Amino acid sequence: MGRNVEAGPALSVPSRRRFLGYSGIGALALAFGPLRAEPSSSTREVSRFKSDPFSLGIASGDPLPDSVVLWTRLAPEPLASLGGMEPHRVPVRWQVAEDARFRRVVRRGTATARPEYAHSVHVDVRGLRPGREYFYRFQAGNQISPTGRTKTAPAPGATANAFTFGMVSCQAWFDGYYTAYGHLAKEDLDLVVHLGDYLYEYGVQTNGGRPDTPVPAKFHTPTLHLSDYRDRYALYKLDPELQAAHARAPWIVTWDDHEVVDNYADLAHPSAPPEDFLVRRANAYRAYWEHMPLRPLEPAGQNMSLYRRFTFGRLLEFNVLDTRQYRSDQACGDGLKTGCEQRLDPARTLLGGAQEAWLLDGLGRSQAKWNVLAQQMMLSQVDFNTEPGQAFSMDMWDGYKPSRDRLLTGLVERKVRNPIVLSGDFHRSMAANVKRDFDDPASPTIATEFLGSSVSSGMDGADMDEFGSQFLAANDHIRFYNGQRGYMTFDVTPDTWNASYRVVPYVRERGAPVFTRASFAVEDGKPGLQADSKSAARGRRYLPASKVEPPEPLKGIRK
Repeated sequence: MGRNVEAGPALSVPSRRRFLGYSGIGALALAFGPLRAEPSSSTREVSRFKSDPFSLGIASGDPLPDSVVLWTRLAPEPLASLGGMEPHRVPVRWQVAEDARFRRVVRRGTATARPEYAHSVHVDVRGLRPGREYFYRFQAGNQISPTGRTKTAPAPGATANAFTFGMVSCQAWFDGYYTAYGHLAKEDLDLVVHLGDYLYEYGVQTNGGRPDTPVPAKFHTPTLHLSDYRDRYALYKLDPELQAAHARAPWIVTWDDHEVVDNYADLAHPSAPPEDFLVRRANAYRAYWEHMPLRPLEPAGQNMSLYRRFTFGRLLEFNVLDTRQYRSDQACGDGLKTGCEQRLDPARTLLGGAQEAWLLDGLGRSQAKWNVLAQQMMLSQVDFNTEPGQAFSMDMWDGYKPSRDRLLTGLVERKVRNPIVLSGDFHRSMAANVKRDFDDPASPTIATEFLGSSVSSGMDGADMDEFGSQFLAANDHIRFYNGQRGYMTFDVTPDTWNASYRVVPYVRERGAPVFTRASFAVEDGKPGLQADSKSAARGRRYLPASKVEPPEPLKGIRK
């Protein structure tokens, strides 16, 4: 999402020739070639490290019925160049067990941490049993990592009675603390879904930074080079509450814009010509893969294919989308616009032709009870104008109306069962009934959308901020609004989809409590929101009155 930060001087983006001159590797080879490095000069067993080589934590992700990806990165000096590691390959042993004490180890092996990939490790552990909880750890030299918990997906066709997962997005390090992650790590979850903006490209002095955490001056400038993005991931991943959330459950991740730069569209961004912007985007994509629990990403021309599908028995299926890499440039110069005819051009696309076909074909074939679109921006129409006439954000789906119309038509024509849309980016929480035609009050509801707030982006926020009342007034399909930070949890059964908005009242100071701001239910075969009777009971604040003024229990929910 675009941020209210003052524009600084134009970035000094290196030309392709200059980049090649001091990197020795082309942009396409850097990010889009097969992720197999040329052999390093040597492999060395490191018996002792200067300090903990697992300072950036551990993670697991992309669960399949028989497999899960394990991740770590060796970085004994995490904020130093290449994490303080020498330019040699280092063997890293790993174990997967059925118990947290590793008495029943079921898989083990040795991976190689390569300097070409910043000594990150990605292990695709195969041969696991479906629908099972496992524990994992790494060892390098005499150092053993913390223990992580993960879980495989149910077997194909299995009838699962329940599934619980969390949803997060938007975690600007400089806007506040990751208190929400500390609470998320205590939830009993099968999965965490991250919808983008894992990091932000701005210098960490933006909005004051974290005053109790001084960092080297190199973090005060925007990310541009590969080393910049690597360093920024290291800084973010040092956060202990983020590490705890990663270690608690497997993650499925996708990116949005700030993993590269605000509001970029494919190769279009005002900071540089396309041929030069490709270099910056390649740097960002490479660093993203290095720091996420992902299998090797397949190159697709100058792009990197991130959209993918995960099936959890016959209960639910996730369609994980990429709404940045293939989109047309924003209409009418981007921003908030009224009367922009360009946004109605059917030749413009948000997903790109290949991803759009993949999505609709997969939805049409799905045998799952619940079909999920895990994506970045609010799909439902959001009119910013309470007066006659409409105002839309050109960066959201509203700026690509024909793309949205094709998707909604596809849901109806394919009779997709129980479509659920999960969205991020906007730093607020909203719940909406997805209409076949948002401009027709009598139009049927065909899906349900849950927009989750940010973990920290936007600072503390407010229960009802400057957008809330106008959104509820101008958009009848939006049923709930809240402007605070937090995350979402979902409890899914064959009969009911239950959604809870988990909110922390502040992030600019440490130690905030968490409470459930509102809960909603969706019934099988009945698209649209029903209020959960537990909302009022859960909607109270657990905080002294001297700190935060308690809101009305269901303020911001449209009756």
